[in-house]
Amino acid sequence: MKAAFFDIDGTLTSERTWKGPMSYFKQRGLRRGTHLAFLAVHYPLYYLRRLRLISEGAFRAPWAAHLAWYVSGYTVEESQEVWDWAVERFLSRFWRQDTRQILNQHRQAGDLVFLVSSGPLPMVERIARELGAQHAIGTRFEVKAGRYTGRALPQVVIDTFKASATLDYIRSKGLSIDLPASFAYADAISDLALLEMVGHHVAVYPDRGLRAVAIQRGWQVFTE
Repeated sequence: MKAAFFDIDGTLTSERTWKGPMSYFKQRGLRRGTHLAFLAVHYPLYYLRRLRLISEGAFRAPWAAHLAWYVSGYTVEESQEVWDWAVERFLSRFWRQDTRQILNQHRQAGDLVFLVSSGPLPMVERIARELGAQHAIGTRFEVKAGRYTGRALPQVVIDTFKASATLDYIRSKGLSIDLPASFAYADAISDLALLEMVGHHVAVYPDRGLRAVAIQRGWQVFTE
């Protein structure tokens, strides 16, 4: 059985998915203190990344983990409105139709389609339903007594953990996948391990780091 593994941010969308939940709370005037704390913690990391003092993964991993702050205290059921809004009202404007078409071609060919993202797992699952992908892998948030605690569970699905989390998921589902015959699509150097996991690697709208690796290794580079 063959599979196609898709990153989301920058690959299937032209905008960052984390902006969807943030926009939900901003439009409602909720979690303002949380938002200020989030910016205070993460914008210094943004500038350190721009100066190349930290890696892309070191910047993105805590950013993804701390999205859990926004739904702290929400029940799993209450948070579903956040993910629905993020997909239906926010991401609907930013789909990359060309890569969605590639995803649909894999579905029509009978390949299993996986979405693999550092984003919150419930949002990745909601996106998977929107796109018709059979499997979703994302960063899990801690739940106690039916409510989110504001903490992410290790590990954030990024860098090498993007590949290891995917392989763990495949094993847990008892799936038999021909990885050398399978495809992966991603845009960032922090997705490198996911791309290396399969036999067919496609750098989609790649950042500078991934573009350099793709050209050096003779991988397919997909742009407009």
